[in-house]
Amino acid sequence: MFKTPGSRMAGLIGASLNQKLLASTQRNHLCVRSLIQLCRSEPAQWITFQHLNFLKRQYVTKNIGGLSQRARPKQEPVTSMLDDRDDTVIQIQQIPTIKPQSGVVVPGSEASSLQDEPEAARQAHLEARQWKELRVEYSDLPGVYARLSKIKLTALVVTTAAAGYAMAPVPFDPVTFVLASVGTGLSSCMANSINQYFEVPFDSNMNRTKNRPLVRGQISPLHAVSFALACGIPGVTLLTLAVNPLTGFLGALNIFLYTCCYTPLKRLSITNTWVGSVVGAIPPIMGWTAAMGTLDPGALLLGGFLYSWQFPHFNALSWNLREDYSRGGYRMMSVTHPALCKRVALRHSVGLIGLSTLCPVLDVTTWTFPLISLPINLYISYLAFRFYHHADRQNARKLFFCSLWHLPMLLLLMLTCKKRRPVPEDAVKPVVNPLALQS
Repeated sequence: MFKTPGSRMAGLIGASLNQKLLASTQRNHLCVRSLIQLCRSEPAQWITFQHLNFLKRQYVTKNIGGLSQRARPKQEPVTSMLDDRDDTVIQIQQIPTIKPQSGVVVPGSEASSLQDEPEAARQAHLEARQWKELRVEYSDLPGVYARLSKIKLTALVVTTAAAGYAMAPVPFDPVTFVLASVGTGLSSCMANSINQYFEVPFDSNMNRTKNRPLVRGQISPLHAVSFALACGIPGVTLLTLAVNPLTGFLGALNIFLYTCCYTPLKRLSITNTWVGSVVGAIPPIMGWTAAMGTLDPGALLLGGFLYSWQFPHFNALSWNLREDYSRGGYRMMSVTHPALCKRVALRHSVGLIGLSTLCPVLDVTTWTFPLISLPINLYISYLAFRFYHHADRQNARKLFFCSLWHLPMLLLLMLTCKKRRPVPEDAVKPVVNPLALQS
């Protein structure tokens, strides 16, 4: 038979396609076989759920290096060193039984002792080891409220506000002093309670805060918020109506800064330390405005003392709690920027000397105050320098405990050197004797 040119062309095209299909099939077979061998030989490189486990919790990370949280790959099973071979002879040495001595608890003896106990005692022992609902009696509520409001921190806030009131160059009014102190304390209770309400899931990861009332479930979140409102609303109202509107505004501003700015910034940026220092600097200003009714340079100077003092105090405290803050997911200088943490503590410790020199310049104290406060300012600066030069737990602890007595000592020296302004003659009302009028 004779083939036409069209049939010859179709035959050539079919033969070339057949060769290409055979070659591609061989390559695909090699790719599939190599993929199977890779999966069988290196199972540690498979992507499993353990690689995505880090998404369950947010950690503090640093892009440049240092602190980062990585997922741990699944560990390989440890192969046994003893293979089942016919020619292997294993000699087993019998270990003699050890008789328990009196007063020594042998592991595993607890179960046997439970069996020997009577049924009622065994049930009571097992019931004591079970989880139970935590119930709080009414007699325990004062202690719960004290921990919820951070009573020690609130006491420090009230003390600094009282110092600001005492430093104002006006006659002392005990009624206004008490009202200002109570209003400041109630405002601080509200701010601390709302702070704990927001940080419950993060406080549960830290050893320092895991025993707080909301973390342990001693009170409900609604109960905590109700307590905060019951403290904050009367506190701000008392400062506004009974003292003056400026002090009430500063109290409300401090609650806003602490709950809405400082608390969320703790998980976002290290600027939370500066915002927290502003929050701590407002109470002495509130004490000054409660006495004077105006915002003077002396009030800002007192706030500057508290602002600078908080950096060596808190940076030294957070240095020994770096693991805790990292576990809770808080961005602190001691965790993400340790060198900056040491520099800032030293810088503001030395700055206390300059602020003490400004006191007589602004007619807040006499010139005696810079001289008698110089030793304690030099000492805290020396400890801050040691902390900067060699940051370890011991130096951080020394700087922290020094800051605890440095602030009350500084305020006491400032109060003893207070510069009293002369009372104008128009303010002095002449005392009229009623007997003289009758004569």
